[in-house]
Amino acid sequence: MLDKNVYVTGFGFPVVPEGTARIRIQVSDALSYEDIDYAVKAFKEVFDSLD
Repeated sequence: MLDKNVYVTGFGFPVVPEGTARIRIQVSDALSYEDIDYAVKAFKEVFDSLD
């Protein structure tokens, strides 16, 4: 996600159950609709590339 200029924080064990992971994002009122659309598209691109 950093390659796409979207900052996220990843969590793995022991913060979440073993064998799982989570990604945390922070949304701010300083973000525009375009910023949010960009981030959603970036998530989709990265997710689709994992298949």
